[in-house]
Formats: sequence, structure tokens, C-alpha cells
Amino acid sequence: MAETAYGPTSALVVVDVQNDFADPAGSLYVAGGDEIVPVINDHIAAATAAGALVVYTQDWHPEVTPHFADHGGVWPVHCVRDTWGAELHPDLTVGGPVIRKGTNGEDGYSGFTMRDPETGEETTTGLEAEIVAHGATEVVVVGLAFDVCVKATALDSLANGHRTSVPLEASRSVQLQPGDSERAAIELTRAGAVVA
Repeated sequence: MAETAYGPTSALVVVDVQNDFADPAGSLYVAGGDEIVPVINDHIAAATAAGALVVYTQDWHPEVTPHFADHGGVWPVHCVRDTWGAELHPDLTVGGPVIRKGTNGEDGYSGFTMRDPETGEETTTGLEAEIVAHGATEVVVVGLAFDVCVKATALDSLANGHRTSVPLEASRSVQLQPGDSERAAIELTRAGAVVA
């Protein structure tokens, strides 16, 4: 594990390490998603030992949502609530609050906010409240996928005023379009995140 300094004022946000993304049998498998689970567990152990907050996000979609390609969106059906695909990966160490997103059919890219795909209305998930309650000022974002939900979560973290880092060893990209990973890294760096 690369050196990431955790302390009592840190929060580790573990984004969407779920079967549909992290298992080769998942409906939206991110290449290498299963390989980063042990790396993320190392981060969880280090954060926990240092007194940091560890919080998890989980896509939790209804069966029918405009988020899915079948209903006008861009993504195949994934992480339908109460299914195997929506469950957190069985090898992931889970020891903290779990924030569910996309629960009512919203686009739930960021762990902090959800957006109604038809009205554009944004709602909060409760993640920021967890971070504030812990007194965290530094946020580390890991998980899946780097170029989608990890990026969106890190950008919202920065917008909320947190020093934010994204260790690349603990994330993988879905690459819906070629170059998405590189563009995400540039966007995050320009916004002030440490991407390494």
C-alpha cells in the first residue's frame, strides 16, 4: 500500500465495492475491480487503527429507473436493491456506516449527492453529515469506478471544503469512453485533489 497518512481527522470513503462492479460475474464488472479489494482492506485497516472514520457507499437502485439503459439511461441494469449484485463484495472488510444512493431511481454517482435524472433536483445522501459529525477535514476516496463514482465523490468532497486524495492503487476505471481515466485524473487534479 502506498503511503497514505490517516489520523483522527481523516475520513476514508469506500465507494461502491459491490458484486456487480467488483466480481467478474457482475453485470457492470470493472476490470481489476476484484484485485483492489485487498488493497482497500489495507486502507481500511490503516484508517481504523488511526481513529479515522471509515464509511461505505452502495448503489441501491430500484428495478426500473431512468438511470438504466433499458429506461433511457446509459448504464446496463446493475446494483438492484436486495440482489446479489448490489451486495458489498464478500471479501471487503466492512466496519462503518453504509450510505445508500440511487435508492429512488436517481443518478447516484457521488457518495454525497443524488440527482433526479428527469427533474435535475439534487438531494444529499447523509455522507457529509457523517464526515462533519466525526470532525474530519481530510477525505480519502477509494473504490469503483475511478472515472465515474470515485471522481464524482472526490469532486463533491472538494466542493465541501475537504482536503481530498484519491490513491490510484485502490481504484479502477470503467472506461465507458477511451481516455476517461486520464480525463478524470486531470479533472480531479485541477480541482485540487491529490491523485497518486
